[in-house]
Amino acid sequence: MGKLKLIIKREFLAKVKNKSFIILTLLSPLLMAGLFSLIIFLNEKNSEETRTIAFVDESHQLETVFTDSEHTKYVNLTALGLEMAKVKTKEFYYGLIYIPKNDSLINLSKGVAFYSEDTPSLSLLSDIESKLEKKIRNLKIEQLHVDVEKIKATETNVNIASENFSGEKSSKIGSLLRMAVGGGFGYLIFMFIIIYGTSVMRSVIEEKTSRIIEVIISSVKPFQLMLGKIIGNALAGILQFIIWMISAGFLMLLVTSIFGIETASSATSVGQMNPEIVQQVQQTSASELQLVLQEIKSLPILTMFFSFIIYFLGGYLIYSSIYAAIGAAVDSETDTQQFMMPVLMPLIIAIYVGFSVIENPHGPIALGFSLFPLTSPIVMLMRIPFGVPWWQIVTSMLLLIITFIAIVWFAAKIYRVGILMYGKKPSYKELYKWLKY
Repeated sequence: MGKLKLIIKREFLAKVKNKSFIILTLLSPLLMAGLFSLIIFLNEKNSEETRTIAFVDESHQLETVFTDSEHTKYVNLTALGLEMAKVKTKEFYYGLIYIPKNDSLINLSKGVAFYSEDTPSLSLLSDIESKLEKKIRNLKIEQLHVDVEKIKATETNVNIASENFSGEKSSKIGSLLRMAVGGGFGYLIFMFIIIYGTSVMRSVIEEKTSRIIEVIISSVKPFQLMLGKIIGNALAGILQFIIWMISAGFLMLLVTSIFGIETASSATSVGQMNPEIVQQVQQTSASELQLVLQEIKSLPILTMFFSFIIYFLGGYLIYSSIYAAIGAAVDSETDTQQFMMPVLMPLIIAIYVGFSVIENPHGPIALGFSLFPLTSPIVMLMRIPFGVPWWQIVTSMLLLIITFIAIVWFAAKIYRVGILMYGKKPSYKELYKWLKY
């Protein structure tokens, strides 16, 4: 036990004292905050851009549709005709909407075109199409001598309230929240396994190629060395993640407060012009915030927390043991490629299955992959926010623990033989032979 502690300490200190580890730990939150700031800045600049669009309405029935908005201005060039309007638009405006002359309302929507130098955005075209569709619809209703307002009065929005038989209610916001929490936990485990599992493999390869391993193996058992490397790298990774979360959270809060100054000032100016609208927006925001808080309280937080710890440790220990065995079996990192795909496939499948979990968290596919030990650390954590029976969680954890013990045993046998094998790239057949030694 004392030797295992020394190996864990050695691996942990070697990892955290590494220059690349220190630089990555310090720079990653700054890069994340910088990327977040850049996205906000670009979105604000993009929303501030004002486009002037010309239109030619030969039908003379849709002109009223083109009213100026905050970021879109319209210019009527119907009097110039299509060809002259194209010339002027190309020189002065962003684009040109052309509505041909039609004798009947049935054909009014046909032949509408948008001319521009560049490809227009889908949102702009969708907005114009929506306006034209509503106007043509209203014209057709008027032609039938039906009151448009009465037709509008018949339009109804239905919001279905979801509630289970025990009385717990859920909403669309709750579903989105569960998707975000489950997906976040799943991707966190996926990233941790990939980053620090390969770190264990590189550490084994480095010591094997430098022949340091021959000295170390004379003092400790191969199993102790493998387990020490896995735990030491895991502790370094957890430390790095804690630093990332704390620093990234602080920087995100700082960035949000900086960009929020302008938003607050603009909201104040709007409030001075139209206090009723601002009051309505504030009431809506308060009700939405209250709904979000209620949905957070309804989440199985304790179950999620304890399950995350078990699946986090179980998933990492399983895959890092496999990575350690691969590192012991080869002489260089380039030789690992033939073994990497079988290891990565369950993780990639687990992420893709997560999409079906979101749509049907209690279906047979979600259940099967949340019980299968190589995918359960990701898939089960994506299911738990939606509510999972205890027997499924317990069964999944037991299978995970049994698989972990079996894989560590197999990986240790490969590690014990491969750690002193040099000069030959092993095949799957030879790895199978090593299991019998």
